[in-house]
Parts: sequence; structure tokens; C-alpha cells
Amino acid sequence: MKNNENLSTGPAVQRDGFRSVLGAFTATLGSAVGLGNIWKFPYLTGVNGGAAFVFAYLICVAVVGLPLLVAEHVIGRRMRLNAVHAYENVVPNERAWSLIGFAGVLAAVLIMAFYTDIAGWVFAYVAKSVAAFATGSGPLTKESFASLAGGSLEPLAWQAGVIALVTVVIAAGVSRGIEKVTKFLMPVLLGLLILCDIRALSLPGAFKGVSFLFAPDFSKITGGVILAALGLSFFKLSLGMGTMTTYGSYLPDGTRIVPNATRVALADTVVSLLAGLAVFPAVFAFGFEPSAGPSLLFISVPMIFSKMPLGGLFTSLFFILAAIAAVGAMISLIEVPTAWMSEKGRIKRPVAAVISGAVMLLLGVLATLSQGPILSNVKIFGKNFFDVFDFASSNVLLPIGGVAIAIVAGWRLARKEFIAELDKGYGKTPWYSKTIYAFIKFVAPVLIVVILLNSLGLLKL
Repeated sequence: MKNNENLSTGPAVQRDGFRSVLGAFTATLGSAVGLGNIWKFPYLTGVNGGAAFVFAYLICVAVVGLPLLVAEHVIGRRMRLNAVHAYENVVPNERAWSLIGFAGVLAAVLIMAFYTDIAGWVFAYVAKSVAAFATGSGPLTKESFASLAGGSLEPLAWQAGVIALVTVVIAAGVSRGIEKVTKFLMPVLLGLLILCDIRALSLPGAFKGVSFLFAPDFSKITGGVILAALGLSFFKLSLGMGTMTTYGSYLPDGTRIVPNATRVALADTVVSLLAGLAVFPAVFAFGFEPSAGPSLLFISVPMIFSKMPLGGLFTSLFFILAAIAAVGAMISLIEVPTAWMSEKGRIKRPVAAVISGAVMLLLGVLATLSQGPILSNVKIFGKNFFDVFDFASSNVLLPIGGVAIAIVAGWRLARKEFIAELDKGYGKTPWYSKTIYAFIKFVAPVLIVVILLNSLGLLKL
């Protein structure tokens, strides 16, 4: 798919894009699936009451996540531009909306700064778990993680490595890089998850973990649980950071936006549930606490898996699939500034990818070193660099961007133009177009404002 018109810079420019509906689906899913599925979803489920949180999360995906995903894809495909230029031109004579795109670029850079630190830990654990299995040494322990995260050279080396890896993919282009890699990685990730699930579910006492994940106790649904589910649904689908708008600009005209977005949201949720099935049956089978929190992935999982036969093998497989998930998310994050620079400044795509990766690495060094002795005492508003980048992007930029996107799609973009974009691929207007438009216009903005107020500490339920 090519497009010959760039609305913001005048001269014709050839744009790469996804070559197939399947490629569009796997790439978008690769952006949505990440460490949020393998790490954040299980630990938030564990600390928020299990199946009650899952139920709240599914509702939040339906009423907030999916509508906003559709809105970003509509704007992206209608404009056929990167996130900055798409919002600059989507509403005639209202170029100030380009701030949405700039906020998305900034959010993507800040998220990559700390996300690549965590991804570096995951890749390090792949190497460590494989070595432990091959040599028959003991399981990875709490001290193993403390030594890695609190170090300097080792985590920096892994962080630089993962940024270099995704930079190479982005430099290769949309169809030859993003689409090709995600079409390979997503089935591999699914296969590894299923293997881990089969092993975990075969353990004595595993049904307690299944019940914890799927049998809700509705008395555990509180305002805090709902807000946590809202925030996770927003973050996990890569909303408000320009990635889904950028990917939307690469969608073929024959792609039916709502079904494609629905498949992505459902598949992303399935991956999260499969990750839960790989963790919680084993947690209950060996008497561990499901509410271990953020340490669940790096401390609890290795210890849990070490208790089962062939535990070393399945520990390695689990961290390999976590690494695959991290790669898909990082690809979409680095694509946001790369697309903007390569289209705006006529910078060649490989150069734009290297510049994006370099900036992310420079900030990432601050995030990584703030976890160790070198910069751990440097605080900004009481937070280290890692936490500042996380808070500014996840708690401020993403919700603000989400509200602005909902306003543009629901209130500033002409309704007939929005519906027309949803109608592509159909012979007539599908029944759900007006419904999802109403959710974008009235429901999503209100709930995202609630997320923002809660994240800033201005609302407590």
C-alpha cells in the first residue's frame, strides 16, 4: 500500500504500509501485547482480587480501550500521516491539535527510557535461566534480581542491546521490518504460552489457581479495583501514545477497522489470561502468595517454576516469551518518533530510527542508573529518573492524550467522515458504527478523565 500525498509538507512522498490484513492485525497485536500482559496483568490481578479484577478489566476494555483504539485507527488511516501530522491536519484550521502527536512522541520516548530497562532485565533473565538449566545450577533468587537491577554495566549492556535490536527492525521499514517480524513472533509467543500453561495446569492443586483467575468474588470489586482496571486497559492497548494512530495510517483500505480492533483487543486479553494460567496455577500449587506484586515476574516465577520437574526449562521458556512480548511493544514505541522524523524532515528512515534509538538510550541510561548506586540518590519531586519517566508518561501524558483523541474523534472530526472511515470494507454501514461512535464521544472521555484524576491523586474511590 502506498500513498502519494503528505498533507503537512506539500511534496509527494511514498509511504510504506502493511501489505495484508493479517500483517496489520499481527503488527497491531504486537504493539498491544507486551510486558503489560506477561508482567503487569498477572501482578495486578494478584493484588486486586483475582477474577474480580479480570471481570472489571474486561468491562473497561469494552467501554474505553476498544473505542479509543478504533478512534486512533480512524484518524490514522484517514490522514495517512504520522501521529504529529495526522492530528495537525485532521481538523481544518485547528493545527493546535498537533500537540496530541507531540505528546505521543514524548510519551513514547519516556516509556522506552524505563521500559527498555525492564526489557533488559527480561533478556538478561533469558540468558541466566538458560545457563542455569544447562549447568544444573540452582534457581534464580531474589538476590539474583537485586544484583542485576541494582548494577550498572550489566543492565546498561542489556538495555543497549534491546534498543539496538528494535532499531534494526524499524530501520528495515513497515512491511519488511515491523510486519514481517511480528507475523513471526506472535505465533511463537502464543505457542510458548500454551506450553507453559499445559505444564502449570498439570500440577497438583492447579485448579485453585484457575478458580482464582476465573471465578469472581464480586464483593472484591471496589473503586480502587475499577480504577486499576481502567488504567491497565488504557496502557496495555498502547493508547494515547501515538502508536495506534501511526499503525492506523499503515492499514490497507480493505481492513475493516472495528473488527480488526476487536480482534486485537480480544487477542491481547487472551494472551493476558494465558499468562495468568501460566502463573497462578503454579503459585497455588506450591503455596506462594498471588499478591506478590511487581516482583512476581523476576522473583516469584523462577522460584515457583524451580519447584516443578523440568522447572528450569519452563523458566527459560517463560522468559523467552516475555522477551518476545517486549520486542513487539518496543517496535511500536520507536516507530512513533521514527515515522515523524522520516516524514517531516525527509530524513531517511534508517537514520531516523538510529536517532530515535539513540535518544531513547540516553534517557534510558538515566532510568537504569537510577536503580543502582550511581544515581539512586538523585530525586525529582521525590522520584528517581525511572519513576519520573514512568509517572510522566503513564499517569499524565497518556490520559491527557487519550482525552484529546476522544474529543477530536467525537467532537471535532465531522461525524459523517468518521463513520465513512468505519464503513470502508463494507457494502453498507455496519450496525455498530453509531454505537461505537457514541462511546467515543460520550463515555471514553469521562472515564479517561477519571483515570487522569486518580493517577494525579485528585480522586480516590
